[in-house]
Amino acid sequence: MLLQISPSLRHVTLLPGKGLREFIKVRIASRRLSYRILFYLLLFFTFLLRFVFVLTAVDGIDGENKCSTIEIKKKIAGCLGIKLRPKILGRKLESTVPEEIYGILDQPIGKDELERRSDIPQTLEEFMTEMKKGGYDARTFAIKLREMVTFMEQRTRMAKIQEYLYRHVASSSIPKQLHCLDLRLANEHTNNAEARLQLPSAELVPALVDNSYFHYVLASDNVLAASVVAKSLVHNSLQPERVVLHIITDRKTYYPMQAWFSLHTLSPAIIEVKALHHFDWFTKRKVPVLEAMEKDQNVRSRFRGGSSAIVANTIEKPKFIAAKLQALSPKYNSVMNHIRIHLPEMFPSLDKVVFLDDDIVVQTDLSPLWDIDMNGKVNGAVETCTGQDKFVMSKRLNNYLNFSHPLISKKFDPNECAWAYGMNIFDLEAWRKTNISYTYHYWVEQNTKSDLSLWQLGTLPPGLIAFHGQSHG
Repeated sequence: MLLQISPSLRHVTLLPGKGLREFIKVRIASRRLSYRILFYLLLFFTFLLRFVFVLTAVDGIDGENKCSTIEIKKKIAGCLGIKLRPKILGRKLESTVPEEIYGILDQPIGKDELERRSDIPQTLEEFMTEMKKGGYDARTFAIKLREMVTFMEQRTRMAKIQEYLYRHVASSSIPKQLHCLDLRLANEHTNNAEARLQLPSAELVPALVDNSYFHYVLASDNVLAASVVAKSLVHNSLQPERVVLHIITDRKTYYPMQAWFSLHTLSPAIIEVKALHHFDWFTKRKVPVLEAMEKDQNVRSRFRGGSSAIVANTIEKPKFIAAKLQALSPKYNSVMNHIRIHLPEMFPSLDKVVFLDDDIVVQTDLSPLWDIDMNGKVNGAVETCTGQDKFVMSKRLNNYLNFSHPLISKKFDPNECAWAYGMNIFDLEAWRKTNISYTYHYWVEQNTKSDLSLWQLGTLPPGLIAFHGQSHG
């Protein structure tokens, strides 16, 4: 650094060093003021040099940096920069935790070691109280901490597994009252002629294929749930005389379902109850969804050790145990969940239908759905990525599909908005011009080949794929 002072002391020039073209030039109005500024400048540089020297000495003692004591520029960029900005310049701070503690915490501890132990603290407060009173060293502190954390992990794991098991039992079991209801309705169908009425009556049959009516489809094997959906739909309709509800069920539930709606009419709405075996296409040729379900059940057979065997596993994480328990749920093996993908074949004369799940309650008139312009799309659905409810209305494809699998990551965008599969309006006329059903079965088969690893259990994930680009939200 070069300091030049003019003979008149009116100009002071500071040259930072060789090779730099810029310089700082200070103009002074009077000689008395020039001496004062010169004094302050010398004082400032003296303080700066002492500050850099101290930092350099500290770094030299610690052995962390080799700084030159000659070039001030390198000192500032090196030692001073490292001291003031360790994260930016990459300085690594050494850990003050003894390696012995790390070694103790890394040691595995068996489940049997903690059984019947009464001296393990149950809470952090108990642990801290014991440590303060006992005056333990670092090694004992680490051992006690490892035992407490391991014990709490085991208790948490057991509680989670029990929660998943109870949830599985509750969701898989049929309540006694509901089971008895089906039996009583089946008996009523046998003994009571009014419970065997044709649904709908002969004069209303033409309405089943009349596109001037509002056609709704409900697939369910639960009589009580179907009754709630049907009654709420008709009760809230502004034009109930134009409502046609097609109820699809399986063979075992057909007679109880027919008996219920024969004895509990919803006039003036038109109710049709039909079992799957009543559809000609379902019985006369191979149905891809049934073949896919059969393969799917073969894959799930690996979990057929029963819930007790699954829960007894002490190695797998609770979330994997929950997935195996969920795979045993009957609802994932029910054809009722997959049959909606065959709506164009089941209703060849209809142009548009609204599909309803059996777990909804209608609270308003749904007839305006038929006035929606779907812009040529097949599926009209409610998007679930925006809304006030941050839990329900924050679902995107990455919430349902496994984007760690290359088959999924190459085809889809994880941030794309998802939609609900419980109430949809389907343009069957546009659907018949696409290969949506084929796409659905193709991906279900790919998931089976991948050991059910492409998505979460359920029919929504393959539905999101099949209707990709064909949904109007």
